[in-house]
Amino acid sequence: MALSGGRTPATMLAVLGALDVPWRHLTVFQVDERVAPDGDPARNSLLLEALPLRASQVRLMPVMSKHLGAAAARYARSLPDRFDVVHLGVGDDGHTASWPPGDPVADSPRPVDLCGAYRGHVRMTLTPIAVNAARARLVLATGADKAVPVRDWLLGKESLPLQRVRRTATTVVLDAAAATLLPLAAD
Repeated sequence: MALSGGRTPATMLAVLGALDVPWRHLTVFQVDERVAPDGDPARNSLLLEALPLRASQVRLMPVMSKHLGAAAARYARSLPDRFDVVHLGVGDDGHTASWPPGDPVADSPRPVDLCGAYRGHVRMTLTPIAVNAARARLVLATGADKAVPVRDWLLGKESLPLQRVRRTATTVVLDAAAATLLPLAAD
């Protein structure tokens, strides 16, 4: 599986870590990571500490490498042929997986690439090629600041990076605040 960072998954990972899951059979990869020193609170890798995994089961993105492009290519070679599940979040601007609006990373022909500086950090990320090849995707969005991008995504606003996520075999989990702007189905 591949797990995203950001602020939303912390609670999900804490709950997931307490569940009776056959952890010894899992390998966890990162969907994205900020280029920041080890231990920096901006790093997504810190979230994975909530899971009962051995170090050998976690594949961290090598963002401390001197040559980030080569490191991204090495990480890409370590990926499985196809993930079982890729978890994604939703940013308040419609980004996901460190695909910022207007950044060419969402069109990259490589499975792992780098985005430009975004909110203070360059980031290494899985691209739509790797995300959409997964057997399943889980999109988790919570909070009122996600209501506009969630509505725009689900109603088809093309300019959002999130539109690059394949909808087939994608489960969307929203809290009430993130879903407030969605039209209600007629009875």
